[in-house]
Amino acid sequence: MRIGVLGPLQVAGAEIGGARVRALFVRLALDPGRVVTADRLIDDLWPGEPPAHPTAALQSLVSRARREAPGLIASHPAGYLLDVPPAEVDSWAFERLVRAGDPRGALALWRGPALADAAGLQFAAAPAARLEELRLTALATAIAADLTTEQEGEGGGPGLVAEQGGVSEGGGPGLVAELEGLVAAHRLREPFHALLMRALVARGRRGEALEVFERIRADLAAELGVDPGPELREAHLAAVREPAPAPRGNLPARLTSFVGRSGDVARLRELLGGQDARLVTLVGPGGVGKTRLALEAASALDVPDGVWLVELASAAGVRAAVESVLRTTDVICALRGTSPLIVLDNCEHVVEEAAVVARWLLSEVSGLRVLATSREPLDVPGETLHPVRPLPEAVELLRERAAAARPGLGLGEADAARICRELDGIPLAIELAAARLRTMPVSVLVRQLGDRLAFRGGRTSEPRHRTLRDVIDWSWNLLSARERELLRGLTVFSGGATYEAVAEICGGDPDDLASLVDKSLISVSGDRYVMLATIRQYAAADLPALRQAHAGYYTRLAETAEPHLRTGEQLAWLEVLDAEQDNLDAALRHSDDPLRLVLPRFWPWIMRGRRREMSEQAAAVLRRTGEVPPPGRELAHGLCRVLTGGEPSPAVLDSDHPAALNFWAMSGAQRPPGDVVELTEHTVERLRDSPDPWTRSAALLVGGIVRFEYGAVAGAEDLLGPALDGFRRTGDRWGQWAALYWLSLVAENRGDFAAALALAEEPGRLATELSGLDAPLGPMTFLLRLGQLRARAGDHEGAAATLEEAWSSALRADDAVTQARVLHARAELARRTGDRARAARLLDRALSLGSGEGPAQFRAFMHVELARVAEPGPPLRAALELMETCGDRTARATVLEGVAEHLRPRAAAELLGAARALRGVGDSADPLLAALDGRCRSALGPDAFHDALTRGAALPSPERHALGLLA
Repeated sequence: MRIGVLGPLQVAGAEIGGARVRALFVRLALDPGRVVTADRLIDDLWPGEPPAHPTAALQSLVSRARREAPGLIASHPAGYLLDVPPAEVDSWAFERLVRAGDPRGALALWRGPALADAAGLQFAAAPAARLEELRLTALATAIAADLTTEQEGEGGGPGLVAEQGGVSEGGGPGLVAELEGLVAAHRLREPFHALLMRALVARGRRGEALEVFERIRADLAAELGVDPGPELREAHLAAVREPAPAPRGNLPARLTSFVGRSGDVARLRELLGGQDARLVTLVGPGGVGKTRLALEAASALDVPDGVWLVELASAAGVRAAVESVLRTTDVICALRGTSPLIVLDNCEHVVEEAAVVARWLLSEVSGLRVLATSREPLDVPGETLHPVRPLPEAVELLRERAAAARPGLGLGEADAARICRELDGIPLAIELAAARLRTMPVSVLVRQLGDRLAFRGGRTSEPRHRTLRDVIDWSWNLLSARERELLRGLTVFSGGATYEAVAEICGGDPDDLASLVDKSLISVSGDRYVMLATIRQYAAADLPALRQAHAGYYTRLAETAEPHLRTGEQLAWLEVLDAEQDNLDAALRHSDDPLRLVLPRFWPWIMRGRRREMSEQAAAVLRRTGEVPPPGRELAHGLCRVLTGGEPSPAVLDSDHPAALNFWAMSGAQRPPGDVVELTEHTVERLRDSPDPWTRSAALLVGGIVRFEYGAVAGAEDLLGPALDGFRRTGDRWGQWAALYWLSLVAENRGDFAAALALAEEPGRLATELSGLDAPLGPMTFLLRLGQLRARAGDHEGAAATLEEAWSSALRADDAVTQARVLHARAELARRTGDRARAARLLDRALSLGSGEGPAQFRAFMHVELARVAEPGPPLRAALELMETCGDRTARATVLEGVAEHLRPRAAAELLGAARALRGVGDSADPLLAALDGRCRSALGPDAFHDALTRGAALPSPERHALGLLA
């Protein structure tokens, strides 16, 4: 301070003589940096008896002050000012510290009575009284804080001694004496009496505390005629109230809320509250929340003999740390006969000694229980492990911490889920990420997730938790050289690996794998070893040889699996391939021979309906291999070209590979090649006598599908029936499902909805077994088809339930066209139940989703349905234009029948004749078509109706003819 007025005047670097000069400095210090007028100074410094020449006297006084302390007093036309910032005057600094909640720092500025050098002057009276009142208030606040610290058992706390109007630190035992002095000096000041009572109660001197209360109550009544205030009454209640037993233990108070893990807390309470589990160890990777879970579980327990936290992260020895916490050198003697809970936190870097100490304590103290946290088990007899997994409620934690770091932040569901997924649901990583949201947009944080190891914690974070890299360093440094090498090798796997894969690719020793599991760097899930993405990023290295070994292993696995997908072992091998999906993808990216690996993957992709994934992978392979196929890879190369929109090569056309048989459906083109019927009929004949029963059945299935969609519809059943029989003999569930699906379509084409429904319901079990109901091109279609057929057969309630299930699956599949298909089916149901307005709304949504990518047939069907609930002209024309160049005969027939509903009898009959020709059937069993036939026959007469049917069947372009009729 440059200027001190809380006591005798002090001016830094100067000795000020003369009482009036000192008073001048005091007066100017009351308004530092502000002009005090000359008249005001004269009145304040010479109250009642101004000098004969007051202005001259004031100037002389200022001149003297400037000689003794140059540069402090500045002139102004109106007067003078003390030219220093307020912060350099101790009275102003005192008030600022009091407002900031630092009473001890404020009191330390006092050296004696405030404004002592102006004590006899009137201007100083009010400021001095105000400063003294603030001092007493700050003194009471500081003493209260010391008393609270003392009561919490933190070393007794420092006392406060009134000394020359200020304070100095003293020992805890002197606190009562200090307060008694303050009470004597300030007989009617209630806060000091209340503090004295609290101090006496804390020392067990309740009688004396009550005497203090009676004395102050009598004095207040006698001298002021008032009763004690709230603070005194509360102190009186505390003095007469029976004290609660002091809690034993040292668990820290929460700083933030505890999110989730209710199941973990419940299990730990059950274990530690029972008689059998005396040692429970929480194991898990760094940052997963072991310590926080241990503290939460321990604080929820009723342990009369105390819960003691022993932190081992920076401890030199476990036994010494326990002795330090319990404040004894004879732990066994101190604990014998009691039943406390000791929490040994962060045992991993002293795990050997922690195990020895835990066993020793448990053996000697029968009532003791130990809760340990470690990245590996203590391996002590009787130990119960509780693995701590990534936080299931990770999104909830992220939202709560992000709101604390940046109130009002809008964090979308997708971004929150992605952040938590990328960070493996590790609470520490999520806390670090949430803290970064204080200074950056969510989009920037999402882009930085790849650099998660550098995320930094707060100023008070322990060094080992300062960043995610520090967290993993702590574990890495505990590994042997062999364990580190194995951990690096495991980073070539994606989505985990079986022991067989690890042993063949990395040569991992079982003991080393077990050690990595024990140290929580990898974990066992089912029959697989898995690694968190954060640990993988830390340990990753450039391992080209292992990458190629990995690619070779999974290429051989795919080649082994593919033939089994055509047998009764299909489900088991699909499960294997699903589990290895990420490894297969990684192998395809890194393989030196990607065409070899992509070939056996085509069929499982088709079975699972992963059309987009298949096309993207094929395009990526072609970018690596070029336009010319390597020798021996012509088939795989040709199939990749078909998937990206190219023409089928001779290798594809001549192959009996499952994917080659379906090349026309794999094509990226909007419609199959014009000679698809000829090609598939040739394939059927070529493979009809194949020695392999599955190949024969697959050829018949494909031939039946193509006949139905693009050829002589009536002959499709002749191929699909034998195909179904063949798939049943081989045990291929997928083939059975597909054959039944298309046989149902054939029955529907005849208008026989009952038969179609029966055939559609039969593969329900197969679809469930295949576990692919969400696949847009696979068994998910079963739900959609079943719902449509139930609606057309009159089971509206069953249709609604089935389509609701299909809608949920479509949302999970996240495929716009699939969602549009379900909306279209629900619109048809709404129309059949009389809700035309809802049907129109659903169709608008369906058209917005499916108009860009959906097949032409489906888009045309949506327009036909819309025409039934809205103005028919525009949607009917759109449907006919889509069908003009379509090769799907049954789809064209469906559209023509829909248009016929809106035409006069003669024109309608002509379109019905064209539709019959396309379907390859005569009279339909469809009630709606039968009604339309009847209307036309009744209006035209039998002969004219027959003539109209004949003319329609002969039309070269029925869609163009129908467009003319609409015009």
